[in-house]
Amino acid sequence: MWKTLKANWQLIIIVAAILVIALIEVMKATRPSTNETFSTTLVDSSWIAPSLFTDNKLRGEERELVIYGEDIIANTSRYFGPHGAVAQITNGMNCQNCHLNAGKKNWGNNYSAVFSTYPKFRERSGAIETVYKRVSDCFERSLNGTAPDSNSKEYQAIYAYIKWIGGNVKKGEKPVGSGIEKIPYMERAADPVKGKLVYAAQCQSCHGTDGKGQMSLNGISYEYPPLWGEHSYNSGAGLFRLSSFAGYIKNNMPFNQATHNNPKLTNEEAWDVAAYVNSQPRPSKDMSKDWPDISKKPFDHPFGPYADGFSETQHKYGPYKPIISKQKK
Repeated sequence: MWKTLKANWQLIIIVAAILVIALIEVMKATRPSTNETFSTTLVDSSWIAPSLFTDNKLRGEERELVIYGEDIIANTSRYFGPHGAVAQITNGMNCQNCHLNAGKKNWGNNYSAVFSTYPKFRERSGAIETVYKRVSDCFERSLNGTAPDSNSKEYQAIYAYIKWIGGNVKKGEKPVGSGIEKIPYMERAADPVKGKLVYAAQCQSCHGTDGKGQMSLNGISYEYPPLWGEHSYNSGAGLFRLSSFAGYIKNNMPFNQATHNNPKLTNEEAWDVAAYVNSQPRPSKDMSKDWPDISKKPFDHPFGPYADGFSETQHKYGPYKPIISKQKK
């Protein structure tokens, strides 16, 4: 028998391994499901960002454009900031200060659904918008600057990168984990006073007591972006809407600590600190042409006039449920 076992030792190891794997799968199948597992299946991302290291189809000039585009998104200030090598047309922030990991991070305001959903009609402009218009808005609002020429190599690189990022998403679809999560609304208004305490405990070590952020050692871009002041996003930026900013904070801040499945702040803390940051001074944006149909303004658009009768203060800080209820009616 020993000789038989010795002669067939390889086969015996394989059979044993198969039995162990089968036993593990049986245990998984019979293990009672938990709410945590169920929740993760539902709310975790359905999108995996592409990688230039594994993409063997992207070649030649198109690959060079995508590589350049990613660098512009990650290091926008190097090209377009106050000391930009191409033009001096922005506040010094980088696109990835708002679109984390160059637009690749799930629940970090990523670009997964941009190419799949544009062109599309947007109520803010009352018109069909292209990817170019979407990027232009970011330059003019979040970067408080001027949009680059759509015919420039830099813009074509940004477009190529956004197209590549969303290349595995079907037209018209929006993957789970794209953009920013809308977290549950509170029964009360968001409180800047409470938010100041959260900011002091969780945010100011990176963004500073004055909200001006921290410059990188190169003196060209920000290691941690300014959250208010002359070099921050202006009042027309998407993050100036509290529902967007609160969801962004909840899933991503403190930076490199919080994740979608492991947040560090409660929902209330996220709402309150968003209220505190957005109550601070920043550049203004002419929005006189925004929302030509004022009845289509979002519940948290902080500037009137409105068609629903609620005040600017309530539209900015909440409580939002009464506004949303009336808008639905």
